[in-house]
Amino acid sequence: MSNNNDVNDRLWRITNIENLPMGKVVGIDLGTTNSCVAVMEGGKPTVIANAEGFRTTPSVVAYTKNQDQLVGQIEKRKAVMNPENTFYSAKRFVGRRVDEVNEESKEVSYSVEKSGSSVKLKCPILDKQFSPEEVSSQVLRKLADDAGKYLGDKVTQAVITVPAYFNDSQRQATKDAGKIAGLEVLRIINEPTAASLAYGLDKKANKKILVQINRSNQRSKLISKTNDFIKSLDILSTKTIIGHRQIYAASMGEGKTAVEKQKKSKAVEEIKQLSEQILLELK
Repeated sequence: MSNNNDVNDRLWRITNIENLPMGKVVGIDLGTTNSCVAVMEGGKPTVIANAEGFRTTPSVVAYTKNQDQLVGQIEKRKAVMNPENTFYSAKRFVGRRVDEVNEESKEVSYSVEKSGSSVKLKCPILDKQFSPEEVSSQVLRKLADDAGKYLGDKVTQAVITVPAYFNDSQRQATKDAGKIAGLEVLRIINEPTAASLAYGLDKKANKKILVQINRSNQRSKLISKTNDFIKSLDILSTKTIIGHRQIYAASMGEGKTAVEKQKKSKAVEEIKQLSEQILLELK
């Protein structure tokens, strides 16, 4: 069994974090549904609450009839009233060609259009098209601004996490979104690596770590590789994998949870199984 020091040293070398410049550098989890931002304080990561007081910010951007821009929690509540001008799940389109997102385009309430081989998101109220990177940049900008208020200084540098399955185009597009937001993206880190780093930073004994994989294609070889990596760190992983299902995007567009939208579905079964396993592990 590897001890925590071994794990920490290995992951430290993998990400080469010691070579990052010092200063007000934040870590951002740019999620499909929600995003969050954290900073290292006293050697420990601190998740920064947004201006509304929440530790996570919905990855939602919208434009009102007055052409005002709204980002995050405020607009999530209004999404059902303004579906064509409310942009969510933009992460699904970042760095991808039009012919790669046929299914994803059917799962959102706004229009996904073609511009050459690129994806554009139509905003009728502004009579304008946005790239997915532009929409993501607005979420990044809000996170950075909220972090800046907490830190008392403008945030200009960030490390951003992406799914391990992201290809080079999607990773570069994520960096581009950061640049549009006015951020220098110091590094793009795989989400499983970031989670493992957080595990390695906490050296307290007698803690049970349970990792859950979600939004995944269950037939993907990556699932097996990810589970093998988790096992190599002597960490438990859940048997239930939350699949990549349309109901999550559909319920997000209506400001609901998957359970609220459809009480009987494969997604709800998975959530129930996951809850039961977590409760079992807590005993």
